[in-house]
Amino acid sequence: QLDLSLFLSLSLSSSLLPLLFFISSFFPYSPGTNMKQPPTIVKQSAKEYIVDPRDNIIIECEAKGNPVPTFSWRRNGKFFNAEKDPRVSMRKRSGTLEISFRSGGKPEDYEGEYQCFAMNDFGIAISNKILLRVSKSPLWPKEVLEPLMVSEGSPLVLVCNPPPGLPPPTTFWMNSAMMPIIQDKRVSMGLNGDLYFSNVLASDANTDYSCNARFLFTHTIQQKNPFTLKVLTKEPYNNTLSSLNDTDPYVGESHTQTTPTFLSPSGTSSSKMALRGEELLLECIAAGVPTPGIKWFKKGGDLPEKKVKFESFNKTLRIVSVSEEDSGEYVCMASNKIGSIRHTVSVQIKAAPYWLQKPTNLVLAPNENGQLVCLASGNPKPSIQWLINGEPIESSLPNLSRKVVDDAIIFNSVQIGSSAVYQCNASNEHGYLLANAFVNMAPRLLGPRNQLIKVIEQSRAMLDCPFFGSPVPEVFKNGLGIAPDNVKYRLHNNGTLEIKHARSEDHGTYTFVANNILGQAEEQIRLEVKEPTRIVRAPEHLSVNRGNTAHFDCKIKHDPTLPIIVTWLKNDKPLHFGWIKFKKDENSLSIPNVNSDDEGTYMCMVKTELDQDFASARLTVLGAHAHTCLVCPPDRPDPPEDLELSDPAARSVRLTWVPGNDNNSPVRGMTRLIIPAHTHTHTHTHTHTHALNLLLSPFVNYQFRVIAINSVGPSRPSGPSSRYQTSGAPPDVIPQGLKGWGTKKTNMEITWQPLLDTQRNGPELRYVVSWRRKDSQEEWNNISTTSSKHVVSDTETYVPYEIKIHAVNDFGRGPESSMVIGYSGEDRPSAAPAELRVTKADSTKVNLHWVSVDPTSIHGEFKEYRLYYWREASLVKGLRINKEKKTKVFSSDVSQNTGVLTELIPYSKYKMYMVVANNKFEGPHSNIVEFQTKEGVPGVPKFFRIVQRNTDTIHLEWDKPLEPNGILIGYTLQYRTGSFSSHLPQVVSFFPNVTEYTIRLPDRFTRYKFYLSARTQVGSGESYTEESPHFANEGKKLPYSKDHVDIATQGWFIGLMCAIALLVLILLIVGFIKRSRGGKYPVRDKKDLPMDPVDQKDQDGSFDYHSDEDNKPLQGSQTSLEGNVKESDDSLVDYGEGGNGQFNEDGSFIGQYTVKKDKEETEGNESSEATSPVNAVYSLA
Repeated sequence: QLDLSLFLSLSLSSSLLPLLFFISSFFPYSPGTNMKQPPTIVKQSAKEYIVDPRDNIIIECEAKGNPVPTFSWRRNGKFFNAEKDPRVSMRKRSGTLEISFRSGGKPEDYEGEYQCFAMNDFGIAISNKILLRVSKSPLWPKEVLEPLMVSEGSPLVLVCNPPPGLPPPTTFWMNSAMMPIIQDKRVSMGLNGDLYFSNVLASDANTDYSCNARFLFTHTIQQKNPFTLKVLTKEPYNNTLSSLNDTDPYVGESHTQTTPTFLSPSGTSSSKMALRGEELLLECIAAGVPTPGIKWFKKGGDLPEKKVKFESFNKTLRIVSVSEEDSGEYVCMASNKIGSIRHTVSVQIKAAPYWLQKPTNLVLAPNENGQLVCLASGNPKPSIQWLINGEPIESSLPNLSRKVVDDAIIFNSVQIGSSAVYQCNASNEHGYLLANAFVNMAPRLLGPRNQLIKVIEQSRAMLDCPFFGSPVPEVFKNGLGIAPDNVKYRLHNNGTLEIKHARSEDHGTYTFVANNILGQAEEQIRLEVKEPTRIVRAPEHLSVNRGNTAHFDCKIKHDPTLPIIVTWLKNDKPLHFGWIKFKKDENSLSIPNVNSDDEGTYMCMVKTELDQDFASARLTVLGAHAHTCLVCPPDRPDPPEDLELSDPAARSVRLTWVPGNDNNSPVRGMTRLIIPAHTHTHTHTHTHTHALNLLLSPFVNYQFRVIAINSVGPSRPSGPSSRYQTSGAPPDVIPQGLKGWGTKKTNMEITWQPLLDTQRNGPELRYVVSWRRKDSQEEWNNISTTSSKHVVSDTETYVPYEIKIHAVNDFGRGPESSMVIGYSGEDRPSAAPAELRVTKADSTKVNLHWVSVDPTSIHGEFKEYRLYYWREASLVKGLRINKEKKTKVFSSDVSQNTGVLTELIPYSKYKMYMVVANNKFEGPHSNIVEFQTKEGVPGVPKFFRIVQRNTDTIHLEWDKPLEPNGILIGYTLQYRTGSFSSHLPQVVSFFPNVTEYTIRLPDRFTRYKFYLSARTQVGSGESYTEESPHFANEGKKLPYSKDHVDIATQGWFIGLMCAIALLVLILLIVGFIKRSRGGKYPVRDKKDLPMDPVDQKDQDGSFDYHSDEDNKPLQGSQTSLEGNVKESDDSLVDYGEGGNGQFNEDGSFIGQYTVKKDKEETEGNESSEATSPVNAVYSLA
């Protein structure tokens, strides 16, 4: 834990001197004094600081504050007097130490632990403890290495053991010829620098092996004495061995093959600890013949693909930026064709303290409340220690307005004297964090800065300056104090200065100063007193003959700094086609060719942003009813003539012309066409005068035309005026749209809108762009360009820059723009949200928690936290799901660490991870979290239908829901009869394996409405509603229904059948009588003879009207399964037992009514018995 005991006892209260404040109009005040502020450390060296012994030592410590802080140092816990050491100096207005060795001395004498203290009258800020060490590159110890004897196929380890350096050296292997040792699956260097041979070949004796150590700070390489190998073989070395497959050099050779064994690490298990955010390196090197291959696994999970790298031919597993979820057991398996072995590495991820919420500076006014919060996490959990001005807060003087509660200090009703610097130290066995945050007492002005207030002379002026704190602000005018006397000036308790009757001498800048023992704040308000707007020559009543011109004067006097708007009204309605002439000394309205419609009251109204004035007069038209022209058709006016330019000036010219004939329609306006020679653009204006003063742009060659306009339309353009060239001038317009944004992570593109041609004001227009890093106080970088873009290269990632621009031409420099802030390009965020977890999991939503990232790790502007989640599986066995990845964003701010994920599917297994995103990139993803949603109510059944209906029952079928959202425990069927809403429903419950049900109907006219829902332990889901069809439509709505409506019991149907039966009986009797008399219609000799076509004569000369249509089924008949035609129920064939009955041409019925199985048919057999009419009737029933 960091020891922050203060080496200097400082009483702030004793150093504060009473201040006297004077309110006097005789003592000038100079604005610009900064607010008093405790010190803040803004720059310091790293905690682990290694220096090159050949250079001077610089230990940085910079702080800001008001008054300017003073600095002191401690070394190894004791006061370090830099002034007494001739080699040590401290920079001016800084705490940075410079240690020079030009006059001798050794850098090692200054190794140790340093800490900087920055102090002023309001507190003490302290730096981290800086451990200063000098880089070392010791020599390799001299040793004589004997040749190593090793058998071919045996494993070998060549030990490097480099000399300890600071920082540690990097190692590599070479031979005496300074050629690198080629490494492969069989030969490779381990993490400790040793060279491992999984098995030795005879060819390994062809070279020697030397370990080299490279020391970064001194840029030196030291070489160890080389190893020489002698390989013992059973047969002379065969030079062809080198041509064999490198991955299996023993193919085809008679070497003994061995199972794998581990060279590093040894045994079957080991352990490894890594810190959060660092790299985890795991290594497995195995021996064996053939050379074993290495594979890696993680027990109980997958290797994190995006963070894992396999190096050194799979022997090294590297995981970058480890986090807590990377803890676990990692298994490496070495295998060849002889066998395999495994080694388990148990990995623990610990964490040095890291910030969850860093304390920030607090500025309070008297009696205000506030708090400092210090939240840190780590593994193990860090302890929090609070200090004040470098001393433990427990040893400081009691303060009733301050209370330490867990990880926060709460301030209630702070009083003067509470200003101090507080330190929060979070530490565990792996490191510490230190943060300074000051609490400052100061007055505060709340109004907008640099207000501008305009008032009319002799009116009341109110200068508002709200404030927080005490006492009431003092007021200075143009640097001189004023004393409110309640006569001319009155200072209200809320900070408002009232000037009862403002006069021109009250014009100026008023400075409000809030000043007390804690500091000072100021605000400036500029007051401008304007002249009132007046009409000094009002229009007079006029009487004008018809056809003449009426002229109203309206001379105005106003403040020249206030723009005016002059409006003419006729009978209180604005004149849309009137014209107004503005001159420095007069304004007027002319009405040419007046007639009776022009009579009325005309008002001149002038208005500014502060006041207004108006005057009116009456126009009377004389002879309004006289007719001087019987037919005067109006026409377009003639074009103006005689355009002349006069009164030339640098930026203006006067244009005059002679109007043409109005052609019986008064001219209501003129349009001037301004034609710059090099741009050909037109500018339009409307006027009734015959002259106009034109304001022009510099360095433009002008030419003018004029068009007259009346109610019919515009005239032709006049002839062009002579050309007029304005003189050049520096640009008077600032380029707009200035901005800077990076297109790459190493640049910033500055763009702006180029000036228009009429804004160039001269030749050779250029843009001068200036930029520098914000708050750096560096010199401005400048570039002159003619384009509208400039790219600043080689920038750091997402750094703010101050940018400004101005235009320049050959006549001089234009005004400079306001400063804007631009940013260099963004890079990928380097940190991931940590400790992503789920709480309060519901069936459709979960609460999310994570550790927000450090804003500096975003490398750009924070855009959002982006959560990727997908449904991994349903907890219902056998249910297929869609694993589509979805996104949820949380974009409030970078400190957000909670959120709610909704619209989840119940009873499911989900996975998710989170990234932080800037405007261009996403960062690395967080730990992958698995969670399960709780069981919910099921979805609607997949289908629900009425599949069969007869007069007695309704058969229902359904299927289980597509999303059961849990374990189904059954189904609930509710159904109503009648009007559906007036009866209580009947409820039937089913087991989950039941998917059909049959309901017995009380009668055939009963209709039902069904409601079917599935159930889980949570409850019933949404109902599937189905309604039995209306009686008349049942056959159409139920395609699977096998029965029709039974109408045999209907009264009307029985009566109809009786009538038909009676008619048939009569026909049978008539036919029987005619047949017994030997009727005139012959019958075919035999029944089975084929029928002749229509109109073909029999042998006896008679016609048979049998046709092909007789072979077709009658309308309404049904086709049997065998494809034959089944006679319809209402066919007359059913009335007799014979099957060949038919009607002849006179409508009589001819047929044989004998039973086939009793006797054969014979032609003219008068004794044949007809089918009983009674039987025919029964057959209809």
